[in-house]
Amino acid sequence: MATSSVEQRLKQLEAEVAALKQKVNGGKDDPPWWQQISGAFAGDPAFLEAMELGRKWRESTRPKRKATKKRKHADS
Repeated sequence: MATSSVEQRLKQLEAEVAALKQKVNGGKDDPPWWQQISGAFAGDPAFLEAMELGRKWRESTRPKRKATKKRKHADS
């Protein structure tokens, strides 16, 4: 395969990829979806309650720590 045909094909593929990116983004450089929705529930009482309930549930499923006895040093 000649180098010129490879270069030509590469340019064509790069143009197609650029066109597809344009189509997907709608011509905009919008931030990612997770940045768009970040903070959407700030201050919402239902969201705050859900976070509190989740925290309590996670704490309830953690293993309980056993009480440790104080060790005497061998030097004493």
